[in-house]
Amino acid sequence: MVNINQVYFFRKNSYYGLLCLLLLFFSCGQQKDNTDGYSEAFKPVFVKVTTFFGANKADSGIHYIDSALNAINKPNIDDRFRTYGFHYVYWHKFKADNKTALLYADSMLIYANKSIDQKSYVSNLVEANMALGDAYFDLQQFDNAYEHYYQGYRVGKNNLNNRALSDYDYRMGIISYKMGHYELATKYFKESYRLCSRTENAFADFYRLQELLDNIALSFKHDDNPDSAIVYFDKTIAFLNQNAPTFKDKSKMIQVALGVVYGNKAEVLILKGDELQATALLKKSIAINLQKGNDNNDAELAEIKLAEIYYNHNQNDLLLNLLNDIQLQLASVKNENVEADWNRLMSGYWLRRGDFKKSINYLHTSIKIKDSLAQKLTILKESNVNEQLDNFEKQYQIDTLKNQSKLQQIYLFVAVVCAIMAVVIVFLIYRNWKISKNDIEKVNDLNRQVNLQKINLEKTLEKLENSSLEKDRILRTVTHDLRNPIGGIAALTRSMAEDDYTDEQKEWINLICETSQNSLELINEILEITNNESSPLKKQLVDINALLSRNIELLRFKAAEKNQQIKLSLLSIAIGILINREKISRIISNLISNAIKFSPENAEIFVKVLEFENEIEISVKDNGVGIPGNLHEKVFNMFTEAKRPGTAGEKSFGLGLSISKQIVESHGGKIWFESDGKTGTTFYARLPKS
Repeated sequence: MVNINQVYFFRKNSYYGLLCLLLLFFSCGQQKDNTDGYSEAFKPVFVKVTTFFGANKADSGIHYIDSALNAINKPNIDDRFRTYGFHYVYWHKFKADNKTALLYADSMLIYANKSIDQKSYVSNLVEANMALGDAYFDLQQFDNAYEHYYQGYRVGKNNLNNRALSDYDYRMGIISYKMGHYELATKYFKESYRLCSRTENAFADFYRLQELLDNIALSFKHDDNPDSAIVYFDKTIAFLNQNAPTFKDKSKMIQVALGVVYGNKAEVLILKGDELQATALLKKSIAINLQKGNDNNDAELAEIKLAEIYYNHNQNDLLLNLLNDIQLQLASVKNENVEADWNRLMSGYWLRRGDFKKSINYLHTSIKIKDSLAQKLTILKESNVNEQLDNFEKQYQIDTLKNQSKLQQIYLFVAVVCAIMAVVIVFLIYRNWKISKNDIEKVNDLNRQVNLQKINLEKTLEKLENSSLEKDRILRTVTHDLRNPIGGIAALTRSMAEDDYTDEQKEWINLICETSQNSLELINEILEITNNESSPLKKQLVDINALLSRNIELLRFKAAEKNQQIKLSLLSIAIGILINREKISRIISNLISNAIKFSPENAEIFVKVLEFENEIEISVKDNGVGIPGNLHEKVFNMFTEAKRPGTAGEKSFGLGLSISKQIVESHGGKIWFESDGKTGTTFYARLPKS
């Protein structure tokens, strides 16, 4: 349990308090697995170093990770990010050297910005900014701290990362509490509790939630709302006891947390005048956290509260004995708040005994410590966190407007390019129409003269063939020339989609990208048709098992977008057949892509190959929307009317099956399908073995 008054202090004597900080550092702000993104070589290193840190052997952990990282061949970005993260924790939490910790936090930010995977990028960027904020905060550079907290908040908000927003609200709650804005602190802690989404580390999640409940109670206490404080202290205790059986291996940490809550609740009971129950809770708290390895710092806080009760009831012997015990503990566990109250109570004790000199000396020491603490708090209060955050938000809005202006310029440029392309397309269509019109007129003239020009029939047929070839050449030229500018648009919009834009802007960019991709697909299929008709068929001996396996591996990512699975049944013995590898690969890709397109999410697609006496049969079966009976005769037609959008709105041009039929028939095979129009479709393609 991290006591709110000590949340930014490193407790060298408290193993369990420190372990809690480590758990929170490596889980809060992250929504990925503890080893997700790391290389296989680094994963066991991460686990071992975490064990070292958790066992309070941070020096060994740092030496181990440095040597282990040097031994890894080409560690990835996440490996290096986590290594700097361990170094940051070491200097910030174990050594309390915030200047050195700040350097490692800067390195974390550098590698966070290099992250390739979006999930890792968001998680790492949030963690790095929070680390920088914490380091700057402890260095009392509050403006820098608030800026990095805001950056982490903005990344979390833009990427709908609730855990990052919870981390931000948690820190804002701490700052508000320290500045005395207890009502605001309560709101922040409640919001952090609500947004604290679960991670792979269930115990860290549980420990953070119980801490937030306790902090809400403390905020209510300082906001002169003792009844609500008691309610939340009781909720915290019930939450700890309820989850204790789940984390039996962490029972001691749970006891430490209970000890902290007992001490905090006792303080509220004192305010309500129930000192009898308060005394009992304080003794329970002290008995738990005064044990070796437990939260001795919190035990001192509970002891000083108990000493206050003894003082108020003139139980001077009990008071002196307890103050002497606290004095021995302060020699090894420093706590300025406890030390200030200890000197104040010693001053009161000696005043009652009539030793004014001792009383004055203790009082002066108490005042000196209190002044030092007040001076630190004054610096924090002068930082004006709300004004700083408002300035950051305004600057963000200004930057957003600038980006919108740039985007509008890009839109204008794209519009101009599209207009030019439209003019070119219209010109080419008109030119092709004129050529076609002239060809038709020539054919009509030739038909009228056919009986009179039998001698010239061979020459006329030759002219017609040349004209057809010219049309094919023009079609290939047009489609080929269109592919480059449209491909450029697709590449440009994909690059733009990776930048920071609003949701509406990204929607328009993605729409442009999707339209460009659809146009490219149509152009490629038209080129495929012309190539099929004009190019000779080159065959080679191909292992059908290997060809199917390769194509399916290439399409698994596409199926994964709809959570679909492709199941493959191969021949028991590999067989080579004489085919054109690229063209048969195109058939397989078309059939499986159609199965993915017209199947719902989470569906299964079955691909099977069978051997017959002289043929090989490939079948692709889906459980999709099926093909209605009135469309069966039109499926293999070029630019068929049977084309339909996929289950996720995918575009269909009606060329794929026509191309597939041409290829199969050019190999001497046949292609057909079976579908009842309700429970899916099975396509079959048979190819001769030789």
